Amino acid sequence: MESAARHDSHDEDRSPDEQHMNGNGDSSIKKTAPPPLSLDSQPPPAYDDSQDPFSPNVNKALPPAPRRQSSFAQSRPSGTPRTPNRVRFNISPTPSDNGSADHDRELMPLADEEALFREMNELSGDGSQRQPLLTDREGPMIALATEDDDFNAEELLESARPKSGMKMAFMNMANSIIGAGIIGQPYAFRQAGLLTGIILLVALTVTVDWTIRLIVINSKLSGANSFQATMEHCFGKWGLIAISVAQWAFAFGGMIAFCIIVGDTIPHVMIYLFPSLQNMHFLWLLTDRRAVIVLFIMGISYPLSLYRDIAMLAKASTLALISMLIIIFTVIVQGAQVPANLRGSISGSLLIEPGVFQAIGVISFAFVCHHNSLLIYGSLKKPTIDRFARVTHYSTTISMFACLAMALAGFLTFGDLTQGNVLNNFPTDNLLVNIARLCFGLNMLSTLPLECFVCREVMENYYYPSKPYDKRRHVIMTTGLVLAAMIISLLTCDLGIVFEFVGATSACALAYILPPLCYIKLSARTWKVLLPAGSCVAFGVFVMCVSVVQSVMKLVRGETTSTSCS
Repeated sequence: MESAARHDSHDEDRSPDEQHMNGNGDSSIKKTAPPPLSLDSQPPPAYDDSQDPFSPNVNKALPPAPRRQSSFAQSRPSGTPRTPNRVRFNISPTPSDNGSADHDRELMPLADEEALFREMNELSGDGSQRQPLLTDREGPMIALATEDDDFNAEELLESARPKSGMKMAFMNMANSIIGAGIIGQPYAFRQAGLLTGIILLVALTVTVDWTIRLIVINSKLSGANSFQATMEHCFGKWGLIAISVAQWAFAFGGMIAFCIIVGDTIPHVMIYLFPSLQNMHFLWLLTDRRAVIVLFIMGISYPLSLYRDIAMLAKASTLALISMLIIIFTVIVQGAQVPANLRGSISGSLLIEPGVFQAIGVISFAFVCHHNSLLIYGSLKKPTIDRFARVTHYSTTISMFACLAMALAGFLTFGDLTQGNVLNNFPTDNLLVNIARLCFGLNMLSTLPLECFVCREVMENYYYPSKPYDKRRHVIMTTGLVLAAMIISLLTCDLGIVFEFVGATSACALAYILPPLCYIKLSARTWKVLLPAGSCVAFGVFVMCVSVVQSVMKLVRGETTSTSCS
């Protein structure tokens, strides 16, 4: 009885698999293969006896090790997703004949998950699950920005803006230097004397080269991105006022000079092309200097000045450079063929003349391009101080040789008769000279709106820095600037006095005073800084004071060098 009871209790303690014994009481377990867990495409794995937890060779006291399964195989109540916060896609249900495969997939091990994805792709048929996700989707902010027609990445991203190499940067700076001021270089030599003029041209070129680079260095030291911001950082409101006045005066002086050049060039071309035009009713106005200034400035330059964006005038720089080359070639070639009665004397002007300070102003007017230095620096593909220094050296050196060739050719030909616009010294019936005049006059008509844009922007930034664009204010400012420059050009026909006055005031401030002052403020005040920078500031202030006094006295006395006002 006790033996039978113990036998029954032992049977109850055994697992169901252990109760399947043979009739001889053999303790061996009846081994049955587990149900296939893999996909139909793979054969079931072979039964491994060594891994059976109920084998006689294994300690039966240990519980059976659970089989590791994928999270895909875990059943979830009410169809709760495994990852509720993940983006899910509705996949079309597969045909019912694959139901057995879905049932077998519920107990798939982790090692077979890759096979699961392969089977899902095969069942979908179109392979859509293997395509990259969200390839045609855009973020809401990106989609909103791209829907805006006015969106321009170049306005917001510095890396998206077009960049230029060393050659293009050199061309831009050289074009900024070799401008209208080159036409007055023979007049500067007349004012200073031949030897003194050469020394001044070389010395001022070296000084301007240094101060152009100082603007970029000051910008690096102050963290500002413009000449105006650097001045405001160093000297506050008064610094902003100083740089604004200097830039406005230089640009407005350029507008006056351009109007005078139009009156000095276009009438000569008209008389040469149409000799009988002077005797025709109404059309004779095309041969009159003042009438030509009014008609061409208000008919061509004024409408172009009304543009808000100067991108429409971007090709004017190419015309300017071509016209400058034509003028230099014309003065050199045609100067040797000028009649003797038009030549002047150079015997008393070989060393030095009293007008040295006026000559400094004329040369400075030609070389000032400081307001464009940071723009040219930022246009480099690799903007570094060394690369910008090479661009500056090449540009100022080439410009110096161009100005020297023009000055020597004009002054050695006309001597003490040299006018502020050397083209006025040539006869009116010279074909090549008239071509140069036409190119120069048309160039001024398209360049005047650029100077008007600078004046208007300075006024807008100073008086209305936070106000939106106003069309009425824009038109009033543009009209006032063009009319004022045109009226002043009608009152004087001496281009030399304009070069002198503008060069002595705004050009000296932009080139010799303001950049060294910022450098002294931002740098360590050692003798290596104070000596060159302080000397440059003192030189600029002295030249400004003396030149302004001499120019004003010249205007009061009514002295003029021009003979073509009629």
